[in-house]
Amino acid sequence: MSKAVASRLGLSYLDTGAMYRAVTWAVLNAGVDPEDSAAVAALIEGEGAPVIKSGTDPTNPTICVDGTDVAEPIRGRAVTEAVSAVSAVPAVRRQLVELQRAHARDSNPGIVVEGRDIGSVVLPEAPLKIYLTADPGVRAQRRAAETDATDSTSISATEEALRNRDAKDSTRSVSPLTRADGAVEIDTTDLTFNQVVDAVVTLAGGAE
Repeated sequence: MSKAVASRLGLSYLDTGAMYRAVTWAVLNAGVDPEDSAAVAALIEGEGAPVIKSGTDPTNPTICVDGTDVAEPIRGRAVTEAVSAVSAVPAVRRQLVELQRAHARDSNPGIVVEGRDIGSVVLPEAPLKIYLTADPGVRAQRRAAETDATDSTSISATEEALRNRDAKDSTRSVSPLTRADGAVEIDTTDLTFNQVVDAVVTLAGGAE
């Protein structure tokens, strides 16, 4: 949805969730236990730390680790199950928040930034902050459709994973998932994709 909004508005686009997934992929690829926060921090802050690069073209966003395209593997089950633990490591959040702010600062004429702590932590002074919600079952169906895993077992597993991740992200000590002050909440449960895009574009026009 954020990509479509950025395209409609002629802005850049940044998926910060993909950045955290890319770091998680790097952690797993290095053989580091994602639950070992000290080891994760050492990898991220040490010599030879993985370099995360995000392409911000909304029509062709990219995500690379040390020059390797990881757009596909970061959506796999291994990364999905480990990303909350890696994202909770303060060293990871410090480095990625700095990168995210740099993207926002350097983007002209502007940028749509997608993520779980953008309005509350990364860019609290953003002119427009949107908090999207939806029924977990609907979210699971949408996620399953993206991966062509639409059988009932896959959808149930996806819903459970989403609920677990929400719980972890909402209770972590660093940058917990929360609605940012001043954010406009949009419940997308009964809305089509295009209706959500239209709603956000309309709000963006009013925020200019």
